[in-house]
Amino acid sequence: MGIKVAVVGATGNVGREMLNILDEREFPAEEVVALASTRSVGRDAAFGEKTLKVKALDTFDFSTVDIALFSAGGDISRKFGPGAAQAGCVVIDNSSAFRMDPDVPLVVPEVNPGDLVGFSKRNIVANPNCSTAQLVVALKPLHDHAKIKRVVVATYQSASGAGREAMDELFIQTKGIYVNDQPSPREFPKQIAFNVIPHIDDFMDDGETKEEWKMTAETKKILDPAIKLTASCVRVPTFVGHAEAVNIEFEHPIDDDEARDILREAPGCMVVDKREAGGYVTPVECVGEYATFISRIRVDPTVENGLNIWVVSDNLRKGAALNAVQIAETLVARHLKKAA
Repeated sequence: MGIKVAVVGATGNVGREMLNILDEREFPAEEVVALASTRSVGRDAAFGEKTLKVKALDTFDFSTVDIALFSAGGDISRKFGPGAAQAGCVVIDNSSAFRMDPDVPLVVPEVNPGDLVGFSKRNIVANPNCSTAQLVVALKPLHDHAKIKRVVVATYQSASGAGREAMDELFIQTKGIYVNDQPSPREFPKQIAFNVIPHIDDFMDDGETKEEWKMTAETKKILDPAIKLTASCVRVPTFVGHAEAVNIEFEHPIDDDEARDILREAPGCMVVDKREAGGYVTPVECVGEYATFISRIRVDPTVENGLNIWVVSDNLRKGAALNAVQIAETLVARHLKKAA
């Protein structure tokens, strides 16, 4: 018998991607159920060549499925996730609700699949923040080789990271500027079209935003608590695809040629690094791809054992939906014996 899977938030950006990726990767699902709020009940949700009818999350019996992929926001995860887990369903949650819970594994399968051994404590596994996921995929193989001491990262995060309404706002503002309509920010604190905004999530007392704090805390939990990391997270006027400029300081010597060779062999990484015009990957080119792309690999001469790299990934895929499905695949392969 195959695994039965529910997708919570099936009508949202990430929920739709989860359904797409479950189909694309031929996940061994005997049944897939699309769940959303009551206002979406009866809507169609595409699943490969099939069309699923959306069912109500509020009344769904999670004891009838083996895995639930949650992507409906932290409030929904906190309300329904623990109950689903207690019903015997393994919850893979895409929100920030459980990431820092010491009894909940925070997992990127290319980086720390072994942490999944602890999933049964709560029957919940957390997906990291989208900007963290692609970062640690690139950092892991370099850390294994030369041990990372410190990371400084500046992100260039697309509108889709803020949801469907944010994408709509970028589109409407961009179109409106050409006909002299004054942009009216709603989802973003300032105009997003033809602009960049150094503010993602709420501000904290020390001046960091929660997005910046997440990158630090999650990298430590996933990769190594000894790594020092500071982030500046910026929203940019692209629809899909996050980019990151990453400066890394290592304990041991490593040069750009070594790094390039290591990353070429690393799971989930794709190196595109030609020192010529266009010899690198930009967000437009990563859309729809599974890989985390790494370009602009070069030595930082201002510190001992330093490198700079450019990291790009589809935030709706590796940053969210793909990572969740990969977690499910790893659980099925290693821990859920039912799925033979």
